[in-house]
Amino acid sequence: MNPYGVAFISRDFQNGSGPLKSGDILVSNFNNTKNLQGTGTTIVRISKRGTQSVFFEGTVPLGLSTALGTLQAGLVVVGNFPSTDGTLGTATAGSLLVINNKGKLIQTITSPEIQGPWDMALVDHGGKAIAFVSNGLTGTVSRLDFTVNRTGLTLEHSTTIASGYVHRGDPVTFVVSPTGLVYDERGDVLYVASTGDNEVFAVSRASDRASSGGTGRLVYQDNVHLHGPLAMAEAPNGHLLVSNNDGINSDPNQPSEIVEFTKEGTFVKQLSVDPAQGGAFGLAVQNSDDVSTFAAVDDNTATLIVWILNQ
Repeated sequence: MNPYGVAFISRDFQNGSGPLKSGDILVSNFNNTKNLQGTGTTIVRISKRGTQSVFFEGTVPLGLSTALGTLQAGLVVVGNFPSTDGTLGTATAGSLLVINNKGKLIQTITSPEIQGPWDMALVDHGGKAIAFVSNGLTGTVSRLDFTVNRTGLTLEHSTTIASGYVHRGDPVTFVVSPTGLVYDERGDVLYVASTGDNEVFAVSRASDRASSGGTGRLVYQDNVHLHGPLAMAEAPNGHLLVSNNDGINSDPNQPSEIVEFTKEGTFVKQLSVDPAQGGAFGLAVQNSDDVSTFAAVDDNTATLIVWILNQ
């Protein structure tokens, strides 16, 4: 299995009698044990002590992507982008799965705005939530507005808020499309990492936009340090962190890099998670009191790397 998406369980998560605890890390699998893409069915739980267990196991085919997040109501939301043979040729639009705190699938959400959910920024407002979803089949970004309770989500409205990004199939990465999303609530801006464009964009008025803003404003273009930006997260200092797939603008001297840059588009530094190319993928950051935890997937070795940082 290949780990893709990463999400933390926060201390506000209402776990009830379920196994998930604050500080746990969830990792979704896009590939199966035969390494066929778009066929992975499991979400693995990594406890604070580092023990590993299967939290959720679905039915083939699923292909659980980096579109992974949690809601304080005790729900886990994950995108699936299924393929029957591991290629984009047999892929379907997929859906968002809603899983309760005991690892049981309680809901499958489909919509014309969900077209191969490749990544997601999940904004939790308690009784309301927004899922910003990047779509691998269409090269678009959608906003889905939900009401939330412990029994599931009710889709109130959905719309395409960004479009025009490079999107195509790829035999190595399955799809090249917009991927990582970070929402800045203070500015109402959604940051979009577009792998094929090798650029990061900003979409304004993300929470109430009624139509597509195109690709948005170009924020970060860096052919020295960007090599196919993938998953993205906000660092404790407000900067953005993005992994690179190394299939775009490849540089063997900069393998599997996670790049830090400001929201104004200034490079800060980078960190390699593997000496070979193609290792960097899903990542997530959790801030709690004066400690931040940063978790990143090494897709080459199917491992999760965790750093504990003082703020």
